[in-house]
Amino acid sequence: MSNDKQALQVAALKNGTVIDHIPSDKLFTVVNLLGLIDTDLNMTIGNNLESKKLGKKGIIKVADRFFTDEEISRLSVVSPNVKLNIIRNYEVVEKKQVSMPEELKGIVKCNNPKCITNNEPMTTIFHVIDKENGILKCHYCEKEQNKESIKLL
Repeated sequence: MSNDKQALQVAALKNGTVIDHIPSDKLFTVVNLLGLIDTDLNMTIGNNLESKKLGKKGIIKVADRFFTDEEISRLSVVSPNVKLNIIRNYEVVEKKQVSMPEELKGIVKCNNPKCITNNEPMTTIFHVIDKENGILKCHYCEKEQNKESIKLL
């Protein structure tokens, strides 16, 4: 079988965003985080695709949608090594490597029930103290939590 026949056949994107290298087990979390469930935009989702880096990966192609820095920050919490390709007029005009920022505002819920953010209406702030292992520290109560125990707002 030729390589052409083995390639994934998906329509080219005129304008929009391709989110690539999503771990397969995080694909639908990413779809939810970006609010893509309720969209009427043209979208292609692929899962369990072969990947040299991840073994299996997911990919999302969204027509006519470009994501804000805040949306990308939310994405970095659950899937910190994804790649975004910005497409305009069928050409990749920008490639972004998503990485976790130094600070997360209003994205993560503190898992300390006594934290002021769980008892007063205020924005949560977390400092990322270890990007590689996904360890966050609450700005207010200083409780640390890792990415496995994170609850998103």
